[in-house]
Amino acid sequence: MTLSVALLGTDLIGQARTGTGKTLAFGIPVLQRSIAPHDPAYADMPQGKPQALIVAPTRELALQVSNDLHLASKDMGLRVLTVYGGVGYDTQLDTLKDGVDIVVGTPGRLIDLANRRALDLSHVHALVLDEADEMLDLGFLPDVQKLLSMTPETRQTMLFSATMPSAIVTLARTHMRHPMNIRAESSYDTTMVPATAQFIYQAHDLDKPEIIGRVLQAEDAGKVIVFTRTKRQSQRVADDLSERGFLASPLHGDMAQVAREKALAKFREDKIRVLVATDVAARGIDVAGVSHVINYTCPEDDKTYVHRIGRTGRAGATGTAITFVDWADLHRWKMINKTLDLPFDEPQETYSTSEHLFHDQGIPPGTKGRIVDAAPVERKPREDRGDRPERSSGDRPARNRNRSRTRSRSGEVVAEAGAAPEAKAEATTEGGERTGASRNRRRRRSSGGTGGSSAPAADNA
Repeated sequence: MTLSVALLGTDLIGQARTGTGKTLAFGIPVLQRSIAPHDPAYADMPQGKPQALIVAPTRELALQVSNDLHLASKDMGLRVLTVYGGVGYDTQLDTLKDGVDIVVGTPGRLIDLANRRALDLSHVHALVLDEADEMLDLGFLPDVQKLLSMTPETRQTMLFSATMPSAIVTLARTHMRHPMNIRAESSYDTTMVPATAQFIYQAHDLDKPEIIGRVLQAEDAGKVIVFTRTKRQSQRVADDLSERGFLASPLHGDMAQVAREKALAKFREDKIRVLVATDVAARGIDVAGVSHVINYTCPEDDKTYVHRIGRTGRAGATGTAITFVDWADLHRWKMINKTLDLPFDEPQETYSTSEHLFHDQGIPPGTKGRIVDAAPVERKPREDRGDRPERSSGDRPARNRNRSRTRSRSGEVVAEAGAAPEAKAEATTEGGERTGASRNRRRRRSSGGTGGSSAPAADNA
């Protein structure tokens, strides 16, 4: 639907379900309207300057779009460059210096290269914002506006996304010229692929790995993507599934870019079966053969839910989407259910031993959540206290008992602490009376139990 409009150079806003091929909807017009270096008309073009710019929110999506364009332009001779963060600048700078025709990248690295004056966008005739709503959600709106200001006003601008919030409409009114809005379905259709079967289970967090282990052994289970809310949770679940015997790998933002690319490549090449990812892979990642998508926790909102389960059931294939809802997330799920008009207002309480789980997912009876035995826990033997060597008195250092003490009263030394009794007896005053320190004082009992002293009671007898 968009090809005839985009080939004319008209600004457009494309909206369609995820997994319906939006990449080629803007990729083919961009390639057709670009001039290859071997074309005679290229002599009138600025040598080596980019002719088209495609902006993607994540590195993985930028790499996927770039690979699709490489495949589509294989016989055209167009030079496509992918730029993104997390890797060095040298290769990207050298390629830009040699000349490129189409640039695909993330907003941050594109602006960095433009500030270095290595990327010249003043001759771009087409600008594409892929998954535009995600770029706004990630806070890339200032970067996108800055990139738009670096391009000519006569450019063609195309926005593509599965959802179209009001912020996208505002951006379109500001930076597009009479855009045509093309929607692939009726406004009454759902934004999700109807070939995807959805199951919502209310599950306990400690039982979720066991449930996933049993789902992985279902009859129609192929590649599986498990979406988690946090990076730490992604790593923990991947480690747990690996310990259970499944080929699993995490994918999150704390991983180096090289490790992230290797994980996706292994997943595409069937070298790993389970990819435990954060929302890094929730946008636009197209991997063939994904049979199940599992939301380990309830998604944040309806858009996240739509894009996550859109990783399965792509290109006419069927798929299964399973969402685990904790007791604390019931309210959030009910909001998603109401927004998307789904019939799962009350998730069914489910455990790894529930009969309806085996029936819904086609799990053979008696299946356990692991395919290898649990590794035995190594415990160090407790040290027997009876085997400890006893300490002898000779091992301890001798105490120093030579301490000199003096006794004082009102600041005056009365007698030495170590003085002999004879010396104490000689400590008398000039009148022959003993000092207060050596005087034998009598204690008098106070009458009536009071603390004060009183005279002895008279003898009335």
